[in-house]
Amino acid sequence: MENKRVAFITGITGQDGSYLAELLLSKNYIVWGIIRRSSSINTTRIDHLFNNPNVFLKYGDLSDGNRIAEILGEIKRTYFLPTNNSNTNTVYERLEIYNLGAMSHVKVSFELSEYTADIDSIGTLRILNAIRTCNLESITRFYQASTSEMYGKVQEVPQTENTPFYPRSPYGVAKLYSHWITKNYREAYNMFACSGILFNHESPRRGPTFVTRKITIALGKILRGEQDVLYLGNLDSKRDWGHAKDYVEGMWLMLQNETADDFVLSTNEYHSVREFVEKAFLLKGIHIRWKGTGLNEIGYDANTGKEYIYVSEKYFRPTEVDELLGDSSKARTQLGWEPKYTFDMLVDEMIKEDCKE
Repeated sequence: MENKRVAFITGITGQDGSYLAELLLSKNYIVWGIIRRSSSINTTRIDHLFNNPNVFLKYGDLSDGNRIAEILGEIKRTYFLPTNNSNTNTVYERLEIYNLGAMSHVKVSFELSEYTADIDSIGTLRILNAIRTCNLESITRFYQASTSEMYGKVQEVPQTENTPFYPRSPYGVAKLYSHWITKNYREAYNMFACSGILFNHESPRRGPTFVTRKITIALGKILRGEQDVLYLGNLDSKRDWGHAKDYVEGMWLMLQNETADDFVLSTNEYHSVREFVEKAFLLKGIHIRWKGTGLNEIGYDANTGKEYIYVSEKYFRPTEVDELLGDSSKARTQLGWEPKYTFDMLVDEMIKEDCKE
């Protein structure tokens, strides 16, 4: 008999969802995912998976609890009713649900605050309730994508699983609800439900409006003559940046643990936006130096004097998060998780992808 597992991923078309789908498929999982209906194509990160016989994509949305329950019911009927295991040589032993879907842009969450609350907080509740409605608690392990943005105005450095939260955006507040409702359902209904408090993780698949990808895309355009300058916000904001591939492995490890718990995933070092810019441009032979202060600060090439980086007020948040630095000792000790990518390796990979000529 062959034992197989089934995974259901919300946010499968995103950076983390696409890497997670690849990881699970390499481990012989059957992978289901929901995609939102859009008038434009939004599946480019998973286009290469469309013809995989173990991938099943369904239209759905975290705003629609009935649809989530319908999909989970279909998964149950397909794999987990007694007749499914009695007529084949395959035993489907477990369903793993990874809730990665979200309105994930922190600054935009100030403008779409109600939508962010609905998707990022109540969306999680809808999944948890759907698990119970479909009577899947006994065979399901649930992962909630929490975030370091919940720490916001940090109360201690570095941040651990026990650090008090102080979110500074509608996104952080909504994610905090999801974090606590996951913990509540774990304790109230004995569900295997855990949260990963993930610090910033990037890759060439990161959305183009996020600052790291914005930098590498802009540099590629500058080198190709398609763009002259790059506008950024808070240059001194510090983040604990890792690679998304490392972090999706950590998600998977959390659901392989003997007991459900919450874990921080981080590289345990941080770098400023300014450092990211300098590292990225230097990889292409441009030595960025700085002049001026505040909104008048400018980054220029030390060799040619050409000005490349300008600061714009419109890229500042209403409430800033100045620094986030994680301590992932618990995940490293209890899960055996260890990031493989360094900061330099991450920047180098993103530059190679976005600066192609």
